[in-house]
Amino acid sequence: MAETIVLRFWKPCQVLTKFTDSEGRATLADYIDMPDVYAAGRLDYDSEGLLLLTNDGLLNAQLTQPQYEHPRTYWAQIERMPDETALLALRNGVEIKGGLTRPAKARLMDEPDLPARPIPIRYRKNVPTCWLELILTEGRNRQVRRMTAAVGHPTLRLVRAAIGNITLDGLQPGQFDVLSPQQVTVLKRSIKSSHKGPTRRKH
Repeated sequence: MAETIVLRFWKPCQVLTKFTDSEGRATLADYIDMPDVYAAGRLDYDSEGLLLLTNDGLLNAQLTQPQYEHPRTYWAQIERMPDETALLALRNGVEIKGGLTRPAKARLMDEPDLPARPIPIRYRKNVPTCWLELILTEGRNRQVRRMTAAVGHPTLRLVRAAIGNITLDGLQPGQFDVLSPQQVTVLKRSIKSSHKGPTRRKH
């Protein structure tokens, strides 16, 4: 059995989370030259931050299946300052396409120390912005953007800062490294501990 390899990659904005594209857009192949590794889940084209890649099919599935409720931490720059009602809605769950979101952690945060975004953000004149940290245990398509929009605060910039206890520390946009065997073991253990399993009906 091949050794499990896990890469930690800081995906820049406007890069697809796949290795080929018929339209000529930037892909993972422009940054990663390693065979047989595939992205565990997705990160929107316009979003940035942590992406894990692995050659382990089971681990890849565990990182993406909803019953494995491992936390994903996002930093979102949003329009205007949300009030407690909006924050409470994010924490309790909001209605988006596909149904009500799971309960999440949401808090205001200071502006993080991030590299400048190469693609300028389209700010609206006289509309202030702030930063929000969201910790989710599910990963629907464009979920953070849809959640903040649902409470009236569109997301302008979105960075995934962590998956479980794996963070962006030490990386810059476009850089990747390989997790040590010890880090891979810790990751697998954390996934097992977060597994909720199928819901059983009572008879």
